[in-house]
Amino acid sequence: MIGRRGLEGQAVVDLQILPLAVTMMAGPQIVAAVILVTTARPVRVSLAFLLGVAVATAAGVALARGLCGLLGQVVSPGSPADRGSAASVVQLVLVGLLALVAVKNVVKRRTVEPPKWLGALMEAGPRKALTTGLLIILLMPSDIVVMLTVGANLEQHRAGLAAALPFIAATVLIAALPLLGYLLLGDRARRAMPRLREWLATHSWVVNAAACLIFIVLILTP
Repeated sequence: MIGRRGLEGQAVVDLQILPLAVTMMAGPQIVAAVILVTTARPVRVSLAFLLGVAVATAAGVALARGLCGLLGQVVSPGSPADRGSAASVVQLVLVGLLALVAVKNVVKRRTVEPPKWLGALMEAGPRKALTTGLLIILLMPSDIVVMLTVGANLEQHRAGLAAALPFIAATVLIAALPLLGYLLLGDRARRAMPRLREWLATHSWVVNAAACLIFIVLILTP
């Protein structure tokens, strides 16, 4: 009986945190994946990038889960009905900050430029792609927030890292979409990827604002 309830609880955790995988790759993260597909060795560097993303996401979630376990109720999401809980206040602050970032991207859309390191990926080899996959997850503020959210969710449900495996797999799958398109669509994808890369580079504000709005929706959705 206890085992059955444990499995049901783990399934609930999976469904709640799975959509957060979308925000993990929204922004420069997916742009980097597209750029790597347009390099001279697209498959090798993309696979190295995906390995970095997988390792960084798993390590980040594990670290967040451990941190939330140490801090206990201080960072626990608490009961959704408890509007005065610390978690509710944190959620409202996050929503406010994300809204400000989204508005800033829209207002300054004509002057927003992609990070210079994205352009350097055109000459990336497998080692640099692996390092990029690691750092783009572990150092990206939006991804840190997502992984902390996942860690707090796991702590709330007393679930282990295994419950986050679908989230980790979904994050890697989204990161792999440019490579999958390249492999499955053949010449059409090879012709489209450079154009997509240029569009993402010049419209990074759209991706960033969309990532903020998606995360706001996910935070506010019960």
